[in-house]
Amino acid sequence: MTVAQGASQAQAIDLKIVDDQVETYDLSMIEGKLVRLRALRAQDAGHHVRWRNDPEVVHWAAGGNPCFGPVTAEAVELGFETMLRLNPKESAVFTVEDLADGTVIGMVDYRDLDPFAGLATVGVTIGERDRWGCGHGSEALRLLVGHLFGVFGLHRIELDTWSGNERAVRTFIKAGFREEGRRRSTVLVASKRYDTVLFGMLREEWPDTTR
Repeated sequence: MTVAQGASQAQAIDLKIVDDQVETYDLSMIEGKLVRLRALRAQDAGHHVRWRNDPEVVHWAAGGNPCFGPVTAEAVELGFETMLRLNPKESAVFTVEDLADGTVIGMVDYRDLDPFAGLATVGVTIGERDRWGCGHGSEALRLLVGHLFGVFGLHRIELDTWSGNERAVRTFIKAGFREEGRRRSTVLVASKRYDTVLFGMLREEWPDTTR
């Protein structure tokens, strides 16, 4: 995959009714070898409710931050009303599916996209614990990065995690990110303080960049 090409695209055909006429349209999906990224759907809310009420997912994804979970289905539905209407020129949320069986296993997102400076912040959460440590998160992140460098022509992408989440640190480094600094003692987990670890990647550092 090259930045010029963007991530590989697979097309699915869906139907919609317009003035009693059936029309077809393409749903673009970004596919790798393990996972695909697709547009968020309203029915994905149930997965988010389950993940955000799983103590292990909340612990590793957000350092136990109560703003992430536990959470009610009603609160997630309200959030989905916003997420489903995000302007992709600024931010978007993609659902991550396992290519092996189509199971919804997580999400990736980008936000704070600045087309003038060429910057964006990204995130990844694999909510299905049986997919942890299998490479799904790394590939989902790489697909998102390839999409942003390729389609939007960004110069820089960044993300962060808390220093106790060593699996996330390994995932980010495996995807090509570099640790750039730390905000010391910003995360409180079980009465212990951790740093926020900051990562970044420049366009010329992306392995698939066409020079």
